[in-house]
Amino acid sequence: MLRASGIQKSYGPLKVLKGVDLDVSTGEIVAIVGASGAGKSTLLHILGTLDNPDTGKVFIRDKDVFAQSTRSLAAFRNQHIGFVFQFHNLLPEFTALENVIIPGLIGGKDQKQVRARAEELLNMLGLTHRIHHKPSELSGGEQQRTAVARALINSPDLILADEPSGNLDSRNAVDLHNLFFKLRQDLNQTFVIVTHNMELAAMADRRVEIRDGMIVKE
Repeated sequence: MLRASGIQKSYGPLKVLKGVDLDVSTGEIVAIVGASGAGKSTLLHILGTLDNPDTGKVFIRDKDVFAQSTRSLAAFRNQHIGFVFQFHNLLPEFTALENVIIPGLIGGKDQKQVRARAEELLNMLGLTHRIHHKPSELSGGEQQRTAVARALINSPDLILADEPSGNLDSRNAVDLHNLFFKLRQDLNQTFVIVTHNMELAAMADRRVEIRDGMIVKE
């Protein structure tokens, strides 16, 4: 479902990625681990088309994603990739429901259908009574679950998560990790997760270690 080939990336004289190859199957949960500065987040951003590689290609559903125009790539990202970050990045002036709806509206979907889907997702994630609360009125775990619902709103092929439990206490971290596996079970959702949490990495179907810009262990 996802295939990255020969990914290299430098920032000035610093070589961050030195030729990374990665294949991920539909419904698979892959954890990317490694020391800080190893290139994990850079790889994730390239897989998510938030950054371009210097060389190499990324295919999602057999589509060469970087062969598209900038506008087409933005539309592809909106429809096919969901993101969950360590700091949930919810817009503070909007409610949980409104935050979840936004990517669907950006994608040009019918407002009533998007709202119904957002309510369904928030209910599924245990936020039925919190949908009209703003982020400042939600707990850390509730904020992150809202971010997960937002990532799911367009039924993406792939969810990319960058240290998703890094800002949560241990109980909420465990709940979030279990949620990912429930979503895989219920929706056959595919995840690539960058994490320092070894418990989460151990739960994944596969653990990929990056060291000095190279994959050294799977």
